[in-house]
Amino acid sequence: MPLVHPTGPAEPLVAPALLAAFDGWVDAAGASTAAAARIADGGRILATFDADALYDYRARRPVLDVVDGVLTQLTWPDLTLKHVHVDGRDILVLHGPEPDFRWRELAQEILELCLRLGVVEWVSLGSIPAAVPHTRPVPVMVTASKPGLLGEDEQQGPPGLLRVPSATLSAIELTVSGGGVPAVGFFAQVPHYVTGPFAAGSITLLEHAGRHLGVEFALGTLPDEAMSQRERLDSVVAQDADSKAYVERLEALMDEERLPTGDDLAAEVERFLRDNGRGDGGTQPGPLGG
Repeated sequence: MPLVHPTGPAEPLVAPALLAAFDGWVDAAGASTAAAARIADGGRILATFDADALYDYRARRPVLDVVDGVLTQLTWPDLTLKHVHVDGRDILVLHGPEPDFRWRELAQEILELCLRLGVVEWVSLGSIPAAVPHTRPVPVMVTASKPGLLGEDEQQGPPGLLRVPSATLSAIELTVSGGGVPAVGFFAQVPHYVTGPFAAGSITLLEHAGRHLGVEFALGTLPDEAMSQRERLDSVVAQDADSKAYVERLEALMDEERLPTGDDLAAEVERFLRDNGRGDGGTQPGPLGG
């Protein structure tokens, strides 16, 4: 049985670009899926997916509504492909919960769908925890499947080998790009001490993806949300000397124009936990975690 169920476009698509974001492994603070959901809002569904074959419902349980003691509704994990027009361009958005099963089959079927729809470029959106401060612009890690896909202001990296556990998103991107569809990725670096939504990360992803595709994505309420979150984080930091010193250390790294590596992140977290007497490694570092 197929995993992808196309509904077909209501109109011919002209050089569509496909943006993809899944919650889960590369969606720190929900920044990338929030960005994708904002782009897809109001879009027409072009394809649905076989959720029963893709998800482990014990790990990602459907949400049950109980009204006045009556079981009324289940909301199931839902992965969709939607079509929107942005500044006259056809944009497809694939977003939803990260699938648990059958990654390779799903990737192959999505490649076949991309080829049928005439997709000219794949854009992955993600967000990763990093040793960066909330007081500076959100850094973005940029990837590309081949030379020449990025603009002059888009710096590909990081240099050298970075070996990490893969997300479904990356597994699909590799299959799609291997099938002839050029692919780029934008991954916002979210302060690792932030728990909950991080609107600044979503804004940065929307701006980077928009510039790359030559369109402007509407930000809606995100700027107001980002300002409120910044004020809350500033207040928390100001009340704790250790937290303030830690953020200042991260600021110094960025002011030196040296983006933290994975080793930097591990070292900084270990240092913070050690300095604050938290040796278990499983506790959020100080009040910044809240």
